[in-house]
Amino acid sequence: MEAKDFLKYKNWVVAGDVLNEMKYAGRIYQKLNRRGYHVAGLHPKEENPSVFKSFQDLEGEDVKYEVLNLVINPTRGLEIVQDAEAYGIKMVLAQPGARSYEIQDFCVKHGMEYVEGCTLVELSY
Repeated sequence: MEAKDFLKYKNWVVAGDVLNEMKYAGRIYQKLNRRGYHVAGLHPKEENPSVFKSFQDLEGEDVKYEVLNLVINPTRGLEIVQDAEAYGIKMVLAQPGARSYEIQDFCVKHGMEYVEGCTLVELSY
């Protein structure tokens, strides 16, 4: 599977600084929304009610999210991927700067599709 294949799925979680449109997470979050995707923003430290702090917060949603887009420090990203796996997400797209061998290894060991790529590039086609 390649990064472009993830775009077939319409329910995404973007993990990172999604409220800051100057950051890549914010750009990705906004662009997916504009393209008609159902997107949830996730950031463990965010105090804004429009952003989820954990996958546990997503449990009450009517939507079942399918793709996790990591745009966050890999140290924090590993914990988010672990929570995503427990939630039931099977696809992880790791942006440059959010990648790590530990995240990739966890995904492989738990049957999750792991791809390194750039959502903004894929959305530009």
